[in-house]
Amino acid sequence: MEKVNQVDYRLIPEVNIGMVGHVSHGKTTLVKALTGKLTLTHSEELKRGITIRLGYADSTIYKCPNCGKYSTNKKCIYCLSDTEPVRTVSFIDAPGHETLMATVLTGASLMDGAILLIAANEKCPQPQTREHLKALEVVGIKNVIIVQSKIDLVTKEQAMENYNQIKEFVKGSIIENSPIIPVSAQYNINIDVLLDAIQSLIPTPKRNLDSDPLMYVARSFDINRPGTIPKKLVGGIIGGSVVQGKFKVGDEIEIKPGVLKRDVYEPLKTRIVGLEKAKIDLEEASAGGLLGMMTELDPALTKSDGLVGNVVGLPGKLPEVMDSLNLELHLLERVVGAKELAAVEPIKLNETLLINVGTSRSIGNVTSIKKGTVQLNLKIPVCANRNERVVISRQIQGRWRLVGYGVIE
Repeated sequence: MEKVNQVDYRLIPEVNIGMVGHVSHGKTTLVKALTGKLTLTHSEELKRGITIRLGYADSTIYKCPNCGKYSTNKKCIYCLSDTEPVRTVSFIDAPGHETLMATVLTGASLMDGAILLIAANEKCPQPQTREHLKALEVVGIKNVIIVQSKIDLVTKEQAMENYNQIKEFVKGSIIENSPIIPVSAQYNINIDVLLDAIQSLIPTPKRNLDSDPLMYVARSFDINRPGTIPKKLVGGIIGGSVVQGKFKVGDEIEIKPGVLKRDVYEPLKTRIVGLEKAKIDLEEASAGGLLGMMTELDPALTKSDGLVGNVVGLPGKLPEVMDSLNLELHLLERVVGAKELAAVEPIKLNETLLINVGTSRSIGNVTSIKKGTVQLNLKIPVCANRNERVVISRQIQGRWRLVGYGVIE
């Protein structure tokens, strides 16, 4: 059997699955049921009971060789036989609150598939349910499972009424034929059915391991405790997902756009001193799953997600950093996320837009509009490739609303 650092390769995350849906529809509770981990770690998240920053958790899926059931346990909960690990996946818990849509789009750039949660005890669709579905369509995520959550709170008749609303809602969308699985995360009802669907419908993509490595930074940390003496300080940690190639311990890396110094963003260069997935130390790490990269960076640079939105690669191998973008424009017909589905108005000269590309986001001012293309001058530069897709939001009644996407020319 293939091993990685004497560890079963099946225990190392190889695919990223996003949890999306309206606020309080049960995303974080379902992640806990699947992984045993509560992804609410930020103090404001714990107080308010909603996800603000992206939450991550890993889970190994096991299969019983006797009865064929899937679970996240080494012992089958049905026949008590020893189970076999099949695959480890990383779950991304994305916020559902309307003001945090940009964070959702950040998570979407890391997802290989998604689970869309729709609560059985509320009418479907809710505003952010509609917005999250549109976000999945815009970023091109097609492998989606629909979970009808909180079925323990409704009668059979109410659950069927809600099911029919869901079917009507997804009609004509990219997930029209996705399964709808009723689940109670509180009571672990149908978790095995959901795991079976994940195995069947969200395969591990084929990765390009020979390309120059590239990682999107979605979190960054300082793990030094207050009062640590200087000689025991460790370098900053960056977390995210490798999208191509592989990194090795000892690699010299470059981080772009970098950090702001005297009104100019300067790239950072450092060395990888450790790699970790699912609490497993690795000598090399490729695409799939969520990766923690230990570096020699000053931890002051990485604390409090200070490097989120950056791109990591080998020196001289990263895409260019752009402080202006020419975009081939694709607007939606309707504004999503608001209760009233107003028509999307044309982009206007000098309008301010919010853009997301990879895990980065920036504010852009429209300086030119020509035959289906717009030019934006960015407040924060982005590191991106030509032909990459950029998600566009605009301010509508004090909120950022998804209105379309552009392709970098």
